Order: sequence, then structure tokens, then C-alpha cells
Amino acid sequence: MSVRESFRYQDLDALRVGRFNMGVNTTFVVYRLKGTVIDTGPSNQWRYVKPFIQSGPINQLLLTHHHEDHSGNAGVIHRLTGVQALAPEQTIGILKKGFRIPPMQKLFWGTAGKAEAAPLPQEISIGKEKVVPLFSPGHAKDMTCYLIQERGWLFSADLYIANYLKFLRIDEHIPTLLKSIKGVLDQQFDVILCPHRGVVEKGWHQLNEKYEFLLNLTGESQELQKKGLSLEEITLRLLGKEGLVSKLTGYNFCKRNLIASCLAVDLYEMPRFQ
Repeated sequence: MSVRESFRYQDLDALRVGRFNMGVNTTFVVYRLKGTVIDTGPSNQWRYVKPFIQSGPINQLLLTHHHEDHSGNAGVIHRLTGVQALAPEQTIGILKKGFRIPPMQKLFWGTAGKAEAAPLPQEISIGKEKVVPLFSPGHAKDMTCYLIQERGWLFSADLYIANYLKFLRIDEHIPTLLKSIKGVLDQQFDVILCPHRGVVEKGWHQLNEKYEFLLNLTGESQELQKKGLSLEEITLRLLGKEGLVSKLTGYNFCKRNLIASCLAVDLYEMPRFQ
């Protein structure tokens, strides 16, 4: 069953869409604040995203990264409104060239046609409020979060999503992700605007809980490896058997990927927050 829900948080307008209602990972939230839209939603939900775009002013479109649920409507929004997406440098190249989408992701989000995006300016603002881009790779090599310091709001891309993980995409990298989370936690913010989870209050503490979870999982994984357990044995002991999701994605998104990436982390480089 598809999802369509509009909501408002203070002066922020939002639309949640999704072809399937199977949890936060299968729905997407498009945000608009004072004429700035953050990410575009997936192409297979354009019939719902289009009236949302048309329902209010749009003078700026910020992309966090290239993934199809975040950028899938960039081209049609440009043609509809004349507003070209602004994006991190790596994102621009990926969107111009196009990219492969695994079958399961295509089922949930649709395709992402090639699109022309412009580079982020030296100074970004929403209304009169300064926006700080925070390069945060790990989930995607081009991912960038956007922080409004005056509000303590973080548009978190896919850095957060949940406090705990059980699965990981094969192209995600926990050592890099942990460094990105640590870098964002060095900033001050209270509210996370997550494109999947939605509005998350006490956001700094929620993201720190995810950071702590990944550090603890890494420590446990590496201790079991020292005891001679194989990757499959460690995965089974800490996360349980692989399920239907792993099989349907051809193990592109699975528990084993998460443990394998945790085993590559250098814990000495990752301080904890008090």
C-alpha cells in the first residue's frame, strides 16, 4: 500500500511518500523551508511530489547526495520550475553520467534519469539563515548534510535513519561513516530532519546513540574475530540469521556486510562523547 502524508513542523512543510509502507526505509520525506526544497523524493512518486512542489514557493533546491530517492525528481523539478538543483561536486558528476540502481531499490523508488545540477555556492542560506554543508560520506561517497546553526536543525541525509543497524549496503563503509558521524556530532544541533525517519527531536543524542551502537558492535565483532570466529559465525552470533531482505537483494543489503565493515574499523581513531 502506498503512502502519502503531509505534515508541518514549525514553519517547515513536509510530504512523506512511498510506493510501499514497509517501514521508514521504504518511505521518503521531502522538506520545504522558506522556498528551499531539500532533496526531491523518488521518481515513482512524482505524481504526489509535483503538487507539493507547486503548492508553495521554490527558489532553491538542495541535494544531499545522488541516490535515486534523493535525486530522482531533480530533472523534472528543474523543467517545471526553472530551479536547478544545487549539489555537492561529486553528486553533479554522478547525476550527469547516470548510475546503476539495484533491482530491489528500483522496485521501491523507481529510476533516476540523468540530471544537470549546479555546484553549491560558497555561502548557502535559507531565507536569511546561514546553512553549513557538512560533507558526510560513508553511506554514499558524495553525501552532505546541511546544518542551520541558528535553529539547531540538521538536514541529515541518510546519516541517521535509526539508532541501530542490522543490515548494510555493500557499497557503504562503516569506518568512513563513523568518522562522518563523529564530525557531525562535533556540531551543535537539537533537531534532525531525516528524509526517512522524519522529524527527530533530541537529535544530537539520537545520533550519538547510533554512534555508540556502531562502536560497540565493532568492538564485539573484533573480539570474536580475535577468538578465531569466521565472518559468518560472527554475523550469526551478533545479528542472527540472514533473512528474506538479504536474499531478495542478492546480499547487496545484508547483515554480513555490516559485520565485515565493522571489522575494518580502527577503534583507536574513534573517541566517544561523554
